Amino acid sequence: MPQYDIRDFNKDVIERSHSIPVLVDFWADWCGPCKILGPVLERLAAQADETWALAKVDTEKHSEIAMQYRIQSIPHVKLFVDGAVINEFTGALPEHQLKRWLESALPGKHRKQIGDASDLLARGESDAARMLLDQVLAAEPGNIDALALLARIIVFTDPAGALARIQNIDEPRLSDSIEAVKTIARLLLVANREAELPEGDVRPLYHSAIQRLSSGDFDGAVSLFIDVIRRNRSYDEDGSRKACIAIFRLLGDDHPVTQQRRREFTSALY
Repeated sequence: MPQYDIRDFNKDVIERSHSIPVLVDFWADWCGPCKILGPVLERLAAQADETWALAKVDTEKHSEIAMQYRIQSIPHVKLFVDGAVINEFTGALPEHQLKRWLESALPGKHRKQIGDASDLLARGESDAARMLLDQVLAAEPGNIDALALLARIIVFTDPAGALARIQNIDEPRLSDSIEAVKTIARLLLVANREAELPEGDVRPLYHSAIQRLSSGDFDGAVSLFIDVIRRNRSYDEDGSRKACIAIFRLLGDDHPVTQQRRREFTSALY
């Protein structure tokens, strides 16, 4: 019978979570729902084939750890990865719900490569980031994190391809990034078709902003989108505001365009 009760939280959970995700079950002997959830977790852990590990923390014996992690009701489950909590829930979930939660919450085996690709992209090294993501997708074609990140990289050059890669992704934690890709892709696909844009006195200016975006002139595009906001914010269903937010999100907070134009954008809104 595997030993799940912790002896040393730092060693059994924090240190171990740097090599494998650790699911921590905070429980107590007097807790009825804990006695329902515990055996289910142990059974799933035994079937996990070392894709994740289970650690059980008796809150009566380890009250200081329960206080440290602000456990107010039990059973409470926290998922640790690389020493930090990345997801959690409270209560005794039925086994089928627990399996779905694990599928969504557990990081993929390629998380380090995807993290490295994200870091490369943040430094402007998009070609190197794409090479890493191509390797991940060759091994795991359905990896949604890799697909979403790749869509961010290619949306400015291949908007249709970017949309194709995210069309089946329904994951709340990726929703902001996916919405930004969709916004930019929609605009770029009409970059040469001004007549398809809504009628309005700002249509030529709005179309010019899209063309700047299409050519990679992000600063010029944001500047023109801000002009549209000042003249007719509601044009194309608030399209200029959505475009600026999407550009800032995809370029990142540290990009010069984001840093230089965000205050002007906010001022135009209010």
